[in-house]
Amino acid sequence: MALGLTEYEAKVYLALLRENPATGYQVSKGAGVPRSMVYEALGRLENRGAVLKSVEEKATLYRPVPPAMLLDRYERETRERAATLRAALLPLYNQEESGRLWNFSGRRESLAYAGDLIRAAAQELMLVLTDADVLALRDLLNEAHERGVNLGVILTGDAAFDFGQVVRHPKRETELHRMQETLIVVADEREFLIAAGHQTTGATVTTNANMVLIARQFIWMELFAQRIFARLGEDLLARLSPEDQQVLH
Repeated sequence: MALGLTEYEAKVYLALLRENPATGYQVSKGAGVPRSMVYEALGRLENRGAVLKSVEEKATLYRPVPPAMLLDRYERETRERAATLRAALLPLYNQEESGRLWNFSGRRESLAYAGDLIRAAAQELMLVLTDADVLALRDLLNEAHERGVNLGVILTGDAAFDFGQVVRHPKRETELHRMQETLIVVADEREFLIAAGHQTTGATVTTNANMVLIARQFIWMELFAQRIFARLGEDLLARLSPEDQQVLH
């Protein structure tokens, strides 16, 4: 159905994968599609090139186009369609450079935008990642690292991650800053994304130079502070107030 088939078309195609060749009656029984609708679905699938038909003396038989062939065709057509749209739409796009803050919602949408920033990054990525973000973005970040993009990463969870400069944010400080479900991406000192919440996600993106600077500086200072903290001995930590010790541990 994600490829554009209706529910009945999808059921008919799946039924044909399991049993073919088959008559319309057999497809109707196997797919659980009313006989009054099965021939219409078969006709549309034939027009889509997903089903082949053989008209014989006693019955009309159907069989599916093999899944690999069908999916290769969809993939090829989608690439061609995207290339055509790219050529037509890009000249129309007037890039907004006012530095406004733009808001949107959705966990999937936030990860998709983060992925786009990571793919487009040429020099530097500064990030704050939860465990769930590491799982979702690891492959893209690995690709960025391999093409020479400098990574500065603050981890607020326990997931393993070893691309670029990585520090683990103290759990108490993560709680104080309410960063348990916060994703931040600063790309090439040019664009900034922050998304908060996993079940219900609100996100903001901007190319505002001042906001990008603040976001990047926040991550840079956290990376610096954690490097310094890692070198402090217990005797120096003991001189701090109990409140500061709790934050650092």
